[in-house]
Amino acid sequence: MTPQLVFDFIFYRILAQNSHIMYGIVQELHSIFRYVVFVFVLLAIIQSLMGWLGKSPYTSFNRKVNLFALISAHTQLLIGIVLYCVSPLVQFNADTMKNPITRYFTVEHWVMMIIAIVLITIGHSKSKKLVLPEAKHRIIFIFYTIAVLIIIGALVAGKVPVLS
Repeated sequence: MTPQLVFDFIFYRILAQNSHIMYGIVQELHSIFRYVVFVFVLLAIIQSLMGWLGKSPYTSFNRKVNLFALISAHTQLLIGIVLYCVSPLVQFNADTMKNPITRYFTVEHWVMMIIAIVLITIGHSKSKKLVLPEAKHRIIFIFYTIAVLIIIGALVAGKVPVLS
């Protein structure tokens, strides 16, 4: 036996025996980090609405909050991808679409979240290209608000508590 085969055997054996531990850790991290995303995106929405309606300049603080909202959403996506790979709720069999829980976690949840993150990304990207501060604030407000509505809709559809 080569050292690589021994390593592979031990690694996969440990991973297979402890996948439930990894699932619990990643699930908890994903559940906790949603509040970080929520705070940054909500802060970005509020400040962009105030900036848009108040015709305020687009400051470095505005840019940073919008960027942190984008980064936190993408980080949540990466955590979600790992969770998707280890979750027992994600199943690919004949009963997946018949069972509302497995259908939600296998198909619906991640599709809605990807759409929301794409909207956040597009909003951030478009705002960087604009010159007028009111236009930057307006674009962030519109795209981030639609993204939040999609996220809340997806969580409600899956009967996932939004704030608990």
